[in-house]
Amino acid sequence: MRQLLNTLFVTSEDIYLSLDGENVVANRGGEAVARYPLHTLQSIVSFSYAGASPALMGACAQREIGLAFCSPRGKFLARVAGQAQGNVLLRRMQYRVVDDPSQSCRVAGMMIFGKVYNAKWSVERTRRDHAMRIDESRFSAVSDQLQGLLPQIAAETSLDSLRGLEGVGAAAYFSVLDDMILQGKETFFFRERSRRPPLDAFNALLSFAYSLLAHDCASALESVGLDAYVGYLHRDRPRAGVAGARFDGGAAPVLCRPLCAHAHQQPCAQSDRF
Repeated sequence: MRQLLNTLFVTSEDIYLSLDGENVVANRGGEAVARYPLHTLQSIVSFSYAGASPALMGACAQREIGLAFCSPRGKFLARVAGQAQGNVLLRRMQYRVVDDPSQSCRVAGMMIFGKVYNAKWSVERTRRDHAMRIDESRFSAVSDQLQGLLPQIAAETSLDSLRGLEGVGAAAYFSVLDDMILQGKETFFFRERSRRPPLDAFNALLSFAYSLLAHDCASALESVGLDAYVGYLHRDRPRAGVAGARFDGGAAPVLCRPLCAHAHQQPCAQSDRF
């Protein structure tokens, strides 16, 4: 039985991945240093320049195990995708729904509702766990603002207005994100979202986490036969993969809590490179 959300991260630059029976083997200098059963993995992310064997790539594609390659500095390079899965009728239905603005808004609305709901409870959890270390009134106001957006999102029938509500929710959440980082403030702080390139350590962590999330989402969509390049909230545009998703802001509640935990538990020196 596959263990969901079980990802193998290969962080050593000199590790070469190969296949031995039903195991993925980590090799260094021609010698096996570790092995992991394939059936326990949902995804593999390698930060090694050595790469992986074609046999392992094929096995991962056949078993619907995500395999992605990043540079040692965390820049996404490529991912392995096998043959298209699923029923062609499912993809045709996906395209029909995308061409209908009202149906697209209904599907996108459910996603945005979940994002804002998660953002609210991320704020509430910080209020509960660290009430003595934060500005309680400020967090309460943001929580109330996010709560007020939920019925508006549920009733919205315009994609443009829905995108606007998503932006309002993201701005509200980001306004207290820096206060949710309680330790290591000399290195980890949040002033505003910056990317390409990220201008500080926390933005670098966010960009890195968004890359991993995009890989997981694309693998999940393709494993059930959906087209990862066709989405509902944002309109089709060239090279916009993972269902046209823009993770900035929307996925922040999912990612920021573990990133804040990382900053709290593993402080980094100013000299560390991101």
